[in-house]
Amino acid sequence: MPNQIRDISETFVDDENQLIFHKNVSVPLKWNGGVLRVNVYLPKAEGKYPSLLTYGPYGKDIYYGDFHTKSFSEVNPVHKSKYSAWETPDPVYWTKLGYAVVRADEQGLGQSPGLLDTMSASTANSFFDLIEWTAVQDWCSGKVGLLGVSYYAGSQWRVAAKRPKGLAAIIPHEGMSDYYRDRCRHGGILSNNFINFWWNRQVITNQYGRPNRSKSRWGEDTIEGDLDAAELEQNCRDQNADNAANPFLDDEYHASKVFRLEDIEVPLLSVANWGGNTLHLRGNVEGYTWAGSKQKFLRFIVGRHDLPFYYDEEVELQRSFLSAFLKDDDYAGWKTGKVPPVSVCLRKGDVGFNNPEGEKGFARRNESQWPLASTQYTKFFLTPDLTMDKDAQGIKPAESSILSYDAGDSSAKGVKVLEFKMPPVQSELEVTGHVLAHLGVSVDSSVSPPPENLDLDLFLTLRHFTAAGKEVPYTGSSGDAVPVTKGWLRTSMRKVNPESPYHRPYLPRREYRSIDVQPVQSGVIYECDVELWPTNVVVEKGGWLVLQVSSEDTEPGVGLFKHNSPIDRPAAKFSGTNNIHFAHENYLLLPVIP
Repeated sequence: MPNQIRDISETFVDDENQLIFHKNVSVPLKWNGGVLRVNVYLPKAEGKYPSLLTYGPYGKDIYYGDFHTKSFSEVNPVHKSKYSAWETPDPVYWTKLGYAVVRADEQGLGQSPGLLDTMSASTANSFFDLIEWTAVQDWCSGKVGLLGVSYYAGSQWRVAAKRPKGLAAIIPHEGMSDYYRDRCRHGGILSNNFINFWWNRQVITNQYGRPNRSKSRWGEDTIEGDLDAAELEQNCRDQNADNAANPFLDDEYHASKVFRLEDIEVPLLSVANWGGNTLHLRGNVEGYTWAGSKQKFLRFIVGRHDLPFYYDEEVELQRSFLSAFLKDDDYAGWKTGKVPPVSVCLRKGDVGFNNPEGEKGFARRNESQWPLASTQYTKFFLTPDLTMDKDAQGIKPAESSILSYDAGDSSAKGVKVLEFKMPPVQSELEVTGHVLAHLGVSVDSSVSPPPENLDLDLFLTLRHFTAAGKEVPYTGSSGDAVPVTKGWLRTSMRKVNPESPYHRPYLPRREYRSIDVQPVQSGVIYECDVELWPTNVVVEKGGWLVLQVSSEDTEPGVGLFKHNSPIDRPAAKFSGTNNIHFAHENYLLLPVIP
């Protein structure tokens, strides 16, 4: 850093909102000698308050209304103020409830100098130091809670596993817990499009030292002044380049981010969105499953990624949970068993998508565990006539029965997608839990001789149709229409580790290491278990489900989350014809709830 770091903070008394605002407070970092800049919002009345922290890249000083104008216009008005910021709790609301709110700029971003290295071990180290610093401030009661959405949720898992002093409870609201599996490489396939969008719109634009931020209404210019282009590049680890260059979990880039969810001990409320079937959903479920917390809760919601965090009913849950563990006022019964461990939102009926009022009509059911205790894992067998039927068990098609589709060659004119239809259900069918597909597949390469790195990518989609034949859409992260769920697998990464404690019959454990790569040869059949992300759907009488198999992303439900990197998926490596072989057993394993 060529510019001298200055210790500048300002204090403002906001009589209108009855709070005190300390801006750009410097927090020393023990682990690397650096500094964070944070905003601290306190109730106006002097006292010691439990503190709510967020640590992330989007700018503590970037006004929500500038960051995403349309989204902010739809936020619950109770949580809108001049201090509002994307995906974080509103300071005016929470200080009125007797909390201090601390919002930090991540290192290398906003007003915090240092290396921009999002989602790295360094972010957890800095967050750790921030929590311990907060807990001993004269305005803090000594208890710290973490509350935020997406990035501000994902960072909670990692830092909680480090057990900082003062941390008392966490609420990761829609936030991945496994950087590799949940976000970067779905089934080993690079999820490049969203990372590119996210990085270029929301991260690099807020880099410390970046010129003209204030002119673009993207926060404020850096206190110490601008850095030149070379310095900005030197102080940054670009996620796009790093993810493309590091395909395996034993690459240092990914290995350095691995932690044990079992090390989390604090009370936990994990909020998972059924519609987030391309980014956060899996992480919230697995985070809850493996966290070592004695008091942990899993809540499923629906709706867009940005708005439910501020719904009245969700905020009341946040409030009662934090009251129980940060204020010792357990009026809702979180500590006494009154609140059940699992709360499931049941997606029954067609209310359209991006329809919050319609979705409020979905019923909710309390459960004692996850997966649900009543789950009956049921195989629906795929057949050469494109059906999917549990009653097809034992029916052996001809040895030569094969269905084929194009393997992502844009010039090919054959079938692009195979769709296996379930017979219309004769009575209501509820599916809630983890989904698995077992397929016998091969690829016939269109390149002669086939490339040594030949591969086969599987893209699976589960879709829901009413008795009238209309597809039922659900609300995705961005308010777009999404299907029931999706799943992916790169066939060269098919190796499963059944000895892992994380391996389950309905959720295969893959280590995704460089030593786990297995060859894919033209014309050779491979049996693969493909993980589809956990889901819920209630199929009413006469309706049905469809399993879609393709070699590339299919709509609906992809949107920003495309897997189309020419580096990760070069044409020669994947072009040709993919096949499903019915001499092998092919089925969809569904978690049926009787």
